[in-house]
Formats: sequence, C-alpha cells, structure tokens
Amino acid sequence: MTTTASTTTFESGRASSGVVRVLREDSSLDPEHDPKLAADEIVALYRHMVLTRITDERLVTLQRQGRIGFHIGSLGEEAAIIGSAYAMRKQDWVFPCYREFGAGLLRGFPFQRYFDNMYGNQNDAVKGRQMPDHYTCREAKFGSVSSPIGTQITQATGFAWAAKIRREDLACLVYFGDGSTSSNEFHNGLNFAGVFAAPVVFFCRNNGWAISVPVERQTASRTFAEKGVAYGVPGVRVDGNDLLAVIAVTRKAVERAAAGQGPTLIEAITYRMSGHSTSDDPTRYRKQTELEPWVSRDPLERVRAHLEKGGHWDATQEEALRTELDKKIKDAVAIAESTPGPALETMFEDVFKSLPWFLKEQKDELLAGPRAPAAH
Repeated sequence: MTTTASTTTFESGRASSGVVRVLREDSSLDPEHDPKLAADEIVALYRHMVLTRITDERLVTLQRQGRIGFHIGSLGEEAAIIGSAYAMRKQDWVFPCYREFGAGLLRGFPFQRYFDNMYGNQNDAVKGRQMPDHYTCREAKFGSVSSPIGTQITQATGFAWAAKIRREDLACLVYFGDGSTSSNEFHNGLNFAGVFAAPVVFFCRNNGWAISVPVERQTASRTFAEKGVAYGVPGVRVDGNDLLAVIAVTRKAVERAAAGQGPTLIEAITYRMSGHSTSDDPTRYRKQTELEPWVSRDPLERVRAHLEKGGHWDATQEEALRTELDKKIKDAVAIAESTPGPALETMFEDVFKSLPWFLKEQKDELLAGPRAPAAH
C-alpha cells in the first residue's frame, strides 16, 4: 500500500507508515476518505457504540458482584470493532478474537443470547461449556471465540480459501491483537492467504498492550501493517478510534477480496482503556498518565461531536438513549439470571452423531447417580 497525505491505494507487498483518518479535529470530514454514510446510518452506529460501552461497564460490575465469572471488554476500541464489522457484507463471515461482542451484536447475534452466554445457562449456544465471552452465532456468520492466541487467523484463512475454491462470493474478517502477530498462526495465515490470494481481511487491533506486554516489546518493526510485505499482502494503517476511517479502509479491503485480489492487513491504531480482562490489574504495569492522551480521542465522543455539529444529535437524545439501554440490559440480566443451567445430559451432546455405547453407559450412570447439594 502506498499512502500520501491525500490519497490511499492498495498495492501488493507494500505498507505505509501513514495513517488514514476521516474525522478532523473540528468534527468535519476529510472528503478524500469519507465513506459517505447518511446521517441516520451514523446515528445508528453511534447508538450501537453506546450500547457496547454501557454493556461493557455493566458486565464489569456484575463480575465484581460475583454474578458472572469473567468479562473481557472493548473499552476504547469500539470504533475499530464496530466500524470494521459494519463494512462487511451480509454474506461475509467474521472470526472474532474475544473483544468483539459488539461486532457480533451488530451482525445479528441476539442480545439475550449474549447475556445467556455470560451466565452459561441452558439457553447459551455453547451450553455453559465455555467461560463467559466465548460466544458464537452461526446465523450472524460469526465464528466461535477460543482463548489460545491467533487460532482464529488460520481458521479464517482456511474458510476463505474454501469459499474461493467453491466460487462463493464471500470474504472473511478476522480480528486479533498486536500480541497475536507473534504467534505461529499469524505468519502461517498471512503466508497461505498471500500465496493463494484468499479473500481475507486481517484486522489487527493495535491497542498498545498484549495483556501486560507493551507494543515496543512485541516487535522491532516500525508498524504492524508492514509485516504483510514479506507475504505479498498489502498493509494499511488507520486511526482505530475513527469510526468512519475504519469503515472506509475495511470496505476497500473487502472490495479487493471480492475482486479476487487477495488479502489485506489492516492495522487499527487504538488503545485499551481498561485492563486486559476482569482478571487483570493494569495498574501493576501501566501508569494512569498513559491513558490521558487517549481520553480526548474517545471514539464515542468523536462520533457524537460530529453528529452534534450537523444537528443530528443532542443531550436530550443522549439521555433518552441511555435510559433505554439501561432497561434493555437490566431486562437481559433478569432473564439470564432466572434461566436454569444446562441439563446434565447436554455434556454428552454435539460430540458424536450417534452416542457410542460407552458414553451412553456413562450418561446413564451420571443421571442415576447422587446430586451435589444445591449450595455446592
């Protein structure tokens, strides 16, 4: 990719240190990269960003209260996640890392089912077998979260390659953090996609940290985008806190993929404003002052300022939205907490098409055996 101050093009095997932006300091738009969304589209995306932010905050509270066991959020990264998901077409597939619940909800992952996953109840799609925030939704063309770093990268590449072989018009968007660029899967995925021109959008959320490891200890290269050069994969850097810039860059990558021109590596520059997860204490390795430069770059505030400048949003609408979302979340929590856990026999399901005799024997013994006390 070659970038100048005013133009952005994708070229195989090139990366740029320039950063694509659309939202200016005065909340106006750079016409060169403006994806030209209608005002009501931006309003809808802003509403979804607020939903994602408030849900994040509520889930942290629920974890601290001992009502759920774990949460891994996206505080400060909403524009990168929601903007890229919005740029994908309906037929495309998304392979998440683990911070992308906002992308799943945007693509049709039912809100109640997300909360069911957080509680691992009987309505959880993965039947309580995974820890919270390890969700999936086939209807939304949204793959399954798995904890090991980078595994989704090769899965997305293989899925995209299979689609190309079958002549299906679809692309895959795969999310990963800066830490995943040190994994085997990152290099295998980019190399394979580059060689076979698989229609993959590799989306690196460079949020500054891989748990407690800062970017400068993760790589010696100038950028993450330029890592695609060795594999013949064009790279582009984008302001990950600029919703409209993320949409513009991701759309361009999807157009390349759909045209048979292969993969693109996007580096979205953002910042993780919270801990890695609710199990992490960032004050152990990060000074509070390091957050300060990013407060003014809050992705929600930047979109809101743009909408207010155009007369499409105001304080009354903001208050009404937050009241609406507060009720939505409370209702979802109430349903999730009142729903029983998965039935014992479900632990034998989804492994074999026909249950082998020895598992049937174990299942019968389990169901006939003594139960632990309810308070256990």
